Amino acid sequence: MAKFGLAYATYSMLLLGLLTMSSLKIIDAQTGVCYGRDGTGLPSEQEVVSLYKQTNIQRMRLYAPNQATLQALRGSNIELLLGVPNSDLQNVAASQANANSWVQNNVGDYANGVKFRYIAVGNEVSPLNGETTQYVSFLLPAMQNIRNAILAAGLGNQIKVSTAIDTRVLGDASPPSKGTFRPDVRRFLDPVIRFLVDNQAPLLVNLYTYISYIGNTRDIRLDFALFTSDVVRVQDGQFGYRNLFDAILDAVYAALEKAGGGSLRIVVSESGWPTAGGTAASVDNARTYNSNLIQHVKGGTPRKPGSSIETYVFAMFDENQKQGSEYEKHWGLFLPNKQPKYSINFN
Repeated sequence: MAKFGLAYATYSMLLLGLLTMSSLKIIDAQTGVCYGRDGTGLPSEQEVVSLYKQTNIQRMRLYAPNQATLQALRGSNIELLLGVPNSDLQNVAASQANANSWVQNNVGDYANGVKFRYIAVGNEVSPLNGETTQYVSFLLPAMQNIRNAILAAGLGNQIKVSTAIDTRVLGDASPPSKGTFRPDVRRFLDPVIRFLVDNQAPLLVNLYTYISYIGNTRDIRLDFALFTSDVVRVQDGQFGYRNLFDAILDAVYAALEKAGGGSLRIVVSESGWPTAGGTAASVDNARTYNSNLIQHVKGGTPRKPGSSIETYVFAMFDENQKQGSEYEKHWGLFLPNKQPKYSINFN
């Protein structure tokens, strides 16, 4: 997850102008959970994998290779979204040999026992993000080299190569059907979209209605952000939107269509709600959002009805070493001692 102190101004345009946890069961295979490791006192990797299994979480996002985690995942049947961290992009982009070594060390050596699903090459790399602009020129060649290495390893039918973006790349987004990518990112993003289309890989999108809400509490209602509105809040032609999640996601779909990516599927690679540290950050709101999210993604959006939305909840644990605003530390479903923070009914 990118530092939340950065502005997410595009979100506000969507409205302008118009488990019992002690026995948590994530029963829908569309839902995974992000395993962030930026905290102290976290359980061992084996304990984490055991907790995923005990709570029936069938998919994991891991932001960078961790050998102990990969070893613990052997035989677990948990599907893995593995990241190539931004710090590795220059090296992987520099040569095919470097990418081959990365894949061999972090994928090939574990492929017989770990169910790799995606490789996310970079996270929120964008010319708009001051923390990642240095990686922009490396992203596409890194994706290409990792894809070639995956093919050479005989894993091309199993593992898709993609990258994760955030929604700051949206320009116009209100109503969702007018969704477009910002002109100053098109030169960077269009070749990435072509790569995904050519390889029939999904686009990974980190989507936070919480950030939208706290950035524009005047115009965005809390119930719209939490999936609790019982009326349509945004009418877009034939499509009515009762929740902000669908409005943002359909704006990205509309933008993809205008950029030659109409065939792409979106995987929501992060979404969640904090329990403390900011406006409307509370245990009750986190429970409400995540409960509704997990049920909601079993269906589609107004623009893409009838198809489930593969989604990864952020995050498994609180991470007290996160930088930036205080709320960035409080997204976990679990405390570091493995105790659940709240109850969620997934049935």
